[in-house]
Amino acid sequence: MRLEAKYRWLPTPFRSLMLFIVWLLLNNTVAPGHLILGAILAVAIPLATFPFRTKQPLVLKPGKALQYLLLVLYDILMANIEVAIKILGPTRKLKPGFVKVPIDLAQSMPITILASTVSLTPGTVSAEVYPWPEDMAEDAEPQQRYLLIHVLDLDDEAELIDTIKTRYEKPIKEIFAC
Repeated sequence: MRLEAKYRWLPTPFRSLMLFIVWLLLNNTVAPGHLILGAILAVAIPLATFPFRTKQPLVLKPGKALQYLLLVLYDILMANIEVAIKILGPTRKLKPGFVKVPIDLAQSMPITILASTVSLTPGTVSAEVYPWPEDMAEDAEPQQRYLLIHVLDLDDEAELIDTIKTRYEKPIKEIFAC
């Protein structure tokens, strides 16, 4: 899959800007030499690495992405409290288990965000995504993808699957329009 840049000399402008800023912060100066060298590196590094990048979907709804970030931060906070209570209580009441969550996402970036969200939330860890999009042949029939999750305390598998699909996967699909 060939990735096309909007600007041939500056394929990833945001990344270039971030590289330039980080260069200046690391050197703790805005001397002319560092400004010139930082600008050269900010253009040269993305140009050199651009051919190795795979095409990823764009964030089409940044407001929804910010809302999703706040939701995940809230869930992390609540899950930390819930896990602390469960760990401090009688651990023999815990019912750990694995859950196979069917996912409708097809591109690697949204799948990675979903798996990372699940892993960031205490009490759950993403164990595997299968099949991974790049593992499938281009002419192969689309297969159902699954996210294998380990859960610290599994009460209701169907409820967990529904929560992940509605609370996390649905907003990700809206953010990336996939």
